[in-house]
Amino acid sequence: MTTNMLPAHEVRQREIVRKAAVRAFELPELPSGLWFHGDIRDNFYYASYLFAAAADHEMDLPFDRGEAAAAAVRVLGEVLALQNADPTAELYGHWPLGLGPAPREARPSPLPAELMAGLMAYFAARYDAALPAGLRAAFRDALTHAYRSRFYDKPLRDFNHHEAKYTALKLIFGRLFADEALHADGRRSLKRTLAHVRERGMAEYGALPWFWHWVQAFTCALALAGDDGGREDEEERADLRGLLDWLWHERALYYLKGAWAAPHARALGHDLPKDGNVLFDYAQFGDFPLPDALPRTEYAGLLFYEAPEEARRTALDRRKPAEVRKRIAREYGGEEKMLHAYTYLTARFAAGGLLERCEEFDNEQHRWDVTLPLMASGSVNKAYFFHPGRGYAEGDPRHRSGHEQVLFHKNIVMALYDIPETEDGRIVGVLPKGEWIAAGNALHALVNDVYLTVYLMQPFALREERDRMTVVCAGRRHGAVVEAMSAEDADCMGIDSVEALAAGRKQRPPAFSDGETLRIDYVTRQGQPLRLEWTGANGTPASETAELKSKGGVWR
Repeated sequence: MTTNMLPAHEVRQREIVRKAAVRAFELPELPSGLWFHGDIRDNFYYASYLFAAAADHEMDLPFDRGEAAAAAVRVLGEVLALQNADPTAELYGHWPLGLGPAPREARPSPLPAELMAGLMAYFAARYDAALPAGLRAAFRDALTHAYRSRFYDKPLRDFNHHEAKYTALKLIFGRLFADEALHADGRRSLKRTLAHVRERGMAEYGALPWFWHWVQAFTCALALAGDDGGREDEEERADLRGLLDWLWHERALYYLKGAWAAPHARALGHDLPKDGNVLFDYAQFGDFPLPDALPRTEYAGLLFYEAPEEARRTALDRRKPAEVRKRIAREYGGEEKMLHAYTYLTARFAAGGLLERCEEFDNEQHRWDVTLPLMASGSVNKAYFFHPGRGYAEGDPRHRSGHEQVLFHKNIVMALYDIPETEDGRIVGVLPKGEWIAAGNALHALVNDVYLTVYLMQPFALREERDRMTVVCAGRRHGAVVEAMSAEDADCMGIDSVEALAAGRKQRPPAFSDGETLRIDYVTRQGQPLRLEWTGANGTPASETAELKSKGGVWR
């Protein structure tokens, strides 16, 4: 079958499979028989893609198909052999995560099996006829050990990504091993999970590695659910489709041409300051080029669930600006806290974030930014400022502190910083590459077809790097205003260049106050006065409450 006869998403998935397979075939095999010692899952993913490409006789490949299949079989066999098969061991049924210099001696971890076991069940079922008998038996043995270990047999409590994968495995293993009690528990857990997200949303807001684990786990469960026509099976499939529909609706709300425009409970290095974990978006939406770099392949090229048409329209049609307000129920220290996320999305950019600061896993909360679509130039696509906090390292602009207060209004973000004497006395900014002009304490730029303006309370140093502009402001009290505007809107205001933007905005910059009360006063182009103020490093900003009351929209 030629690619022009395939559905568009299958064509894009084949692109992913081929790109990953070509990279896998070029990898040097280490003495251990593996390609990677950093994360065992990378070996499994790339070997899966290499085998899938070799098994697809319609795919044009730049290498020998038989040689590729043999290499994939060797690596998959070695991955399976690293499972702890001792039923008396504490981590029976598990694989190591980081392999170190001697993979056979690496200590098992409870993490890889959570997602990998379900993907293994899917892979073994999909390629059953093509697998050599020995590898087919090795998959069967590995899945049997994982099933017997019962690591997934836990009650629902937090409705997080761990429990989502456990629920999917209850369904998969319950069916695979004819365990009716486990299968029934999985169906109950699925119903409760679906009801929870519909009523309460996801506490792990915008946590991309985990979100895609939800998607993959339940897509696997649906693919393996069978179709025997029984009432309970039909109900299970309907609940799985309902949950996957909800997940894709959630994704669509914050989608902007490959970018995730919203705050993140957790952001890894390939999420910031450039969206890199984009393969599932590419397969689903396909409105941006497939990147050269594949920092997180997982099973984006092998698993697919078609998003509902309404979700696709939301994601792909941004002609009308939209404001998304979300209330997020989050438990901290046994107490529930309600967070408020605001995101303003247009066809050219998005802006917003989370009103409240919270301690998240590894201090990886990303609180706010202005987001642009992915750029072919390789530039980062996020603009934001932060005070470095726990876990920060030079060159990795994540891990912010809590010494920050924010205000969001459509295309504008305002932020204040009051830094204690005991901590790093500076704020750091990350900006995309573009035509930047510095004027006093302001920066102006045209990035593709978006004008960006940054106003800062303190003098700054601007440094151009390979894929970004980095801004550093020394001092302990800071204010920042970041504003975005499409070139079309700018043209309506008589702005046709960066120079015109800078000249026009000199007449009405924000007013920064650095007295006992830190304050920013700013009047938007539409004449809307905005004020953000903060009394002391431990004070409560009046603007936070005012912002919630003044927005006038519904917080869902």
